[in-house]
Amino acid sequence: MASLATPQPEDMRSAMAAYVHGLHRAYLDAAELLTPGDRGRMPLVREGHITVAAVGTRVLHVIGTAETLAPAQGPEVAIDDDLPGLSWTLRFFDPVIIPALGLLDETENPAFEDVRRHLGLPTILYHLAVPPGSSLTPHHASHAGTGLAHSHAAAGRDFDALRAYAPGREALVDEMQGAQLAGLRRAHLLLARQLTPTLDDLPVDPPPEFDQVRRLTVEALRPRKQGRP
Repeated sequence: MASLATPQPEDMRSAMAAYVHGLHRAYLDAAELLTPGDRGRMPLVREGHITVAAVGTRVLHVIGTAETLAPAQGPEVAIDDDLPGLSWTLRFFDPVIIPALGLLDETENPAFEDVRRHLGLPTILYHLAVPPGSSLTPHHASHAGTGLAHSHAAAGRDFDALRAYAPGREALVDEMQGAQLAGLRRAHLLLARQLTPTLDDLPVDPPPEFDQVRRLTVEALRPRKQGRP
């Protein structure tokens, strides 16, 4: 008989489902504070239906994507859930489902790119990692969802500003935004360098975080006010 202190798979799946529900509720609550236009550009609001992959490795990865995954089969589990304005299918993956996940080295940092590659997800809406020992509490879900909403809103405003600041080069901005959605930090940086040479001193390996590169690009391209004579 299993120990009462040992979490059972169904308990973990239930906790994960509640965590994702709380995360999305906090995200939508934060989005409600925005203008209708800004709210409509929020990635989760814009998609309406997404897939969420809960991936168990050394850490717990929570990945939201607009990609369509193959139907669950064999031991795979899928849970459907929704809130007004957003629905999702929660899928669970671990080394039993995808053996290559068991070979990842996450002793120092979560293997974000490797996990997405093993799932075959070229584009994502969000990718969170819950360290070992962290509990999937409502407070953590609310904090993560609110932070994600603020991050998405800021990124949307920045890319809109870049399109305005770089007339005739909107396609480069679109590709830069696509690189961020795909989790391609090097491509994101190289595209930003094409928009402004002021980023040439930033390292490519490893490249800076998306937010840093995007904000530096906005600042470099922002029109300067003319000083008074």
